[in-house]
Amino acid sequence: MRQVIDQLREQVAAGAWPVGSRIPTEPHLVEALGVGRNTVREAVRALVHAGVLECRQGSGTYVISADEMTGAVSRRLAGAQAAEAVEVRRAFEVEAARLAALRRTPEDMAALDGALADREAAWRSGRVDDFVEADAVLHTAIVAAAHNSMLAELYASFGAAMLRASIATCVGDELRPEHRVDHDRLVDAIRAGDPARAAAEAGAFLEV
Repeated sequence: MRQVIDQLREQVAAGAWPVGSRIPTEPHLVEALGVGRNTVREAVRALVHAGVLECRQGSGTYVISADEMTGAVSRRLAGAQAAEAVEVRRAFEVEAARLAALRRTPEDMAALDGALADREAAWRSGRVDDFVEADAVLHTAIVAAAHNSMLAELYASFGAAMLRASIATCVGDELRPEHRVDHDRLVDAIRAGDPARAAAEAGAFLEV
């Protein structure tokens, strides 16, 4: 059964069944994988327990996270206080900014400049959903510029579970001037290769 679980997990990780989509029916999986119905059923049950899949009565089985880590993080954060989520963001993002200032490449800076411009454009649009997404993309780009694969994986799991919700909570129902946070200085500190200033800027807007 382990092989079948791995095959199903690989399909999810590869994006064949994106988060939010319904996986093929049990008969289709039996035919595609060449195994018995009970094996498929147990493999699906294992991934449901891991938080990757969710069975919905009368509708089918859906992908709810890209991997077990994201599923575990989602379950842990489901009952977390908003302040706790901000503290976790701070722990990730302050260190990521510090490392990004030390390790950023020209390609990283191009990505950061593009993400910053998109964030500003989203703010000017006045659309909360667009701004939340653009802000999340910028923070993810900063983590990528840190060039620490473990940090990136952990942040991705946190991001899928809580990042956008945390940003949305901070922003509120509409984009008000008093809620606007300038990230220009953060990106400039990374560009300047100043780890202390980058860390300070990253932490400044995540006070709780």
